[in-house]
Amino acid sequence: MKKNIIISLDGHSGCGKSTLAKKIAEALNYIYIDTGAMYRAVSLYYMEHSLIDKEGKLNAAFKDHLNSFQIDFTKPNSYGKSFVRLNGKVVEDKIRTLEVSNQVSEVSKYPLIREKLVNIQQQYGKKENLVMDGRDIGTVVFPNADIKFWVKASADKRAMRRWQEFKEKGEEIEYQQVLDNINSRDYQDLNREVSPLKKPTGAIEIDTSNITIQATFDEAMNHINKILAQ
Repeated sequence: MKKNIIISLDGHSGCGKSTLAKKIAEALNYIYIDTGAMYRAVSLYYMEHSLIDKEGKLNAAFKDHLNSFQIDFTKPNSYGKSFVRLNGKVVEDKIRTLEVSNQVSEVSKYPLIREKLVNIQQQYGKKENLVMDGRDIGTVVFPNADIKFWVKASADKRAMRRWQEFKEKGEEIEYQQVLDNINSRDYQDLNREVSPLKKPTGAIEIDTSNITIQATFDEAMNHINKILAQ
């Protein structure tokens, strides 16, 4: 039986890993899973159920809701894109706000939440050739992934990209707010007790700070084609 191919991309928020992962999946006709969207969807659920206080802390009652939400993805459309669903409803727009971004690191640090989502992510890997990006894909979810990438970029470059995304959506947000969010998430991701963000063993490093999306994609595909040809 032919083994499914798994390609993992890990890195900080805003480094370009999701954009790169989508392009790789499209080029190879693989399934793409955005694990960051999954944690955003869980954060949205807890926000909508008033389980995150004014200080941004998750209420201990979150444990009682672990079986009350389901996270999955729509089937890819004609453009190869799929969207995250929370309890059967597409929430792609709702999860991309700064308010949700500010809660993701808090929600994702809890082992019970990570355990539930990691299990869902691993199930996808048993069924399909897969491209998956996140914070712990090559270290925890698929430590034996066939190809691993570590995608990086400077904090100011990442903040500028996110700020421009908000502007394109018509959202008036100060650049400093976005940079503060990036720096805060970096600190929490690197220092959480469970599955802290770190470069996976054997990962290929790509710095997107000063190169175009196309150049990033070309570099990644060059590595992928060489490895798959072996």
